[in-house]
Amino acid sequence: MGISYCGIAQGHPFHGPFHDNEHGFPTRDDAVLFERLCLEINQAGLSWLTVLKKREAFWKAYYAFDIDRVARFKKRDIDRLLGDASIIRNRRKIEAVIENARRLCTMRNTHGSFAGWLDSYHAQNLEEWILIFRRTFVFTGKEIVNEFLMGTGYLPGAHDQDCPVYKLILQANPPWTQT
Repeated sequence: MGISYCGIAQGHPFHGPFHDNEHGFPTRDDAVLFERLCLEINQAGLSWLTVLKKREAFWKAYYAFDIDRVARFKKRDIDRLLGDASIIRNRRKIEAVIENARRLCTMRNTHGSFAGWLDSYHAQNLEEWILIFRRTFVFTGKEIVNEFLMGTGYLPGAHDQDCPVYKLILQANPPWTQT
């Protein structure tokens, strides 16, 4: 067994702040949830450090992860993103982010929000979550789903139990602690 994320992140200029302030903490903010899904999609096949280093550029390129605005992206926006060397320029990932934004817009009509949709399934195990995500979104394999759900507090495992942040997450009452 290798070193955990808690061990890697300690004192690291990119991993540290993310680990200490965001990873595993529950959020109700749809833009934050959308950002995290997009970052996980873009991480596929790459290191998380690569994504964290490009995070600010993603934030700019996708207009602060404004779901409605991204859902309206057209071919010219895809071309703009493919030409933007500050982000990960993978057509399948870019198109997945746009398509998922469109699906989130529809989801808000039935569940009120991305968070509301997640809440409606919160008691699922990972295998059930994977099936739900594959039916709902594109480019969401097992690792993307697992990391997204752990990172946003819907599944346990984001932190070692002896990590000081673990106690903070428990105080934030993430969905995985609720039955």
